[in-house]
Amino acid sequence: QVQLVESGGGLVQPGGSLRLSCAASGSIFIINTMGWYRQAPGKQRELVATITSGGSTNYADSVKGRFTISRDNAKNTVYLQMNSLKPEETAVYYCKAESYQRKGYWGKGTQVTVSS
Repeated sequence: QVQLVESGGGLVQPGGSLRLSCAASGSIFIINTMGWYRQAPGKQRELVATITSGGSTNYADSVKGRFTISRDNAKNTVYLQMNSLKPEETAVYYCKAESYQRKGYWGKGTQVTVSS
């Protein structure tokens, strides 16, 4: 099993920045891809960004050029640097780890609120 704990959420003004962290524990050796997803009230959960164990990244079109996902394998932690945040990006941000066998593990989420 894999446990994920997110941190770094909070309230930020439009145009501001936040850095989310997700620490993995447990059977970390089975993890291939890690990523961030978000779910706004009344909307479906959507992909924000993913990164593989080899460092390949994938981003939603809406965040390209503003968000950066990175991974510290020594610390078993994945980060999401979010710049130029918009009010419509207010959501609960979830960390996900996917094993080499394509099994998914989710964190409990961290709230990001973009508001003046």
